[in-house]
Amino acid sequence: MLTEEGCKKRRSLLWSQVPDHLEWLLIADPRHVQYLSNFMVQPLSFSLGERCLLLLERDGEKATLLGDNFSIRSASAQAFVDEEVVEGWYDHKHSVINRDHALFNAVKTVAERLLGKPGSVEAEWLPVGAWEILAAGHESHSVSKEDGGKHKTTSLDLGTTIRSLRRSKHADEIELMKVCMKAGAAGQKRAREVIGEGVTEFEMYRQVQEAALAAAGRPGLVYGDFRACTTKNPKQGGLPTDYKLQSGDLFVLDYSVVLCGYRSDFTNTLAVTIPTDEQSKFFELCSAGMKAGEEMLKAGVKCADVYKAVKQPYLDAGKGDIFTHHAGHGLGLGHPEAPILVPESTDTLQAGDVVTLEPGAYEEGVGGMRIEHNYLITETGYERLSDHEISLT
Repeated sequence: MLTEEGCKKRRSLLWSQVPDHLEWLLIADPRHVQYLSNFMVQPLSFSLGERCLLLLERDGEKATLLGDNFSIRSASAQAFVDEEVVEGWYDHKHSVINRDHALFNAVKTVAERLLGKPGSVEAEWLPVGAWEILAAGHESHSVSKEDGGKHKTTSLDLGTTIRSLRRSKHADEIELMKVCMKAGAAGQKRAREVIGEGVTEFEMYRQVQEAALAAAGRPGLVYGDFRACTTKNPKQGGLPTDYKLQSGDLFVLDYSVVLCGYRSDFTNTLAVTIPTDEQSKFFELCSAGMKAGEEMLKAGVKCADVYKAVKQPYLDAGKGDIFTHHAGHGLGLGHPEAPILVPESTDTLQAGDVVTLEPGAYEEGVGGMRIEHNYLITETGYERLSDHEISLT
């Protein structure tokens, strides 16, 4: 889980990024509520899909969690807030009300103390119903408006501000992601032990999931690509099917383990039997692309240049057309998220970014594969966070 110290530090950083006259912020994106308070609804609970809001007040940097009684008690971990406003939704005696209205009632509880104070809402995620409760008597800085040059309000893109802060990971975020990495590596190891002709994609998924969650030691989500790439269909992805692995297939194991909203995302490809000479050559190109990309990883480097470095071994071999996707991407509370390693990227690597390198190769008649590691970007280079074995056999 995240730490109280980390959550408070991120809240202070947020306050330093918004205009000084703002006295309160209402955070609505569930990922950002998690980022700033360690609260998220456990996705494996009956409150899946529900959410709470987080009110931040500059005075004393106070944090208040708003939600219904069942959502708040479905927390994945302890929330680091100063106050909880819990609105009754279900009490085992009465019929339930519209659950969204319970959340709005929690907003009503705090609205009065915000009257006359300028603030900002995360307009990208806040429901209109909650906004209407706050709108009367308030100055909003979440949406830029211009009416024939007569009326203007200052624009503050609160969601983008928080997303920008998310790029530089703090120590507690890195530690949580390392737990995800450890769990993912356990799943990759188990896949090596059980792969073979006749094993279904779904059985591979079940074995990987069991090993990953056992290593994590807690409930979590395991999602990604668990598909065989065949000579006829060299690029496939998505959830596993009942397809039985066959000789000559390449099984792409590209998945994430998600714990408390944070995730790993690294890949290996396994040959079901003995890889062909062409498949081995493709793997060598993928490995060369990863090595070239690693040599570029450092704060200040343009992401387009990292992509170019990863792609160069393919071009040198006259095989540029077999590498058809990004060279990697950012990782954290989202997947993918900035920065993106693509040819026309405008991103630049920053210290604190967690990124992937993900070279691949796909050609009909040969098959498809990709490999991937996760890296923490530093001022002088990188720290590789994932340590699973990458090889076809």
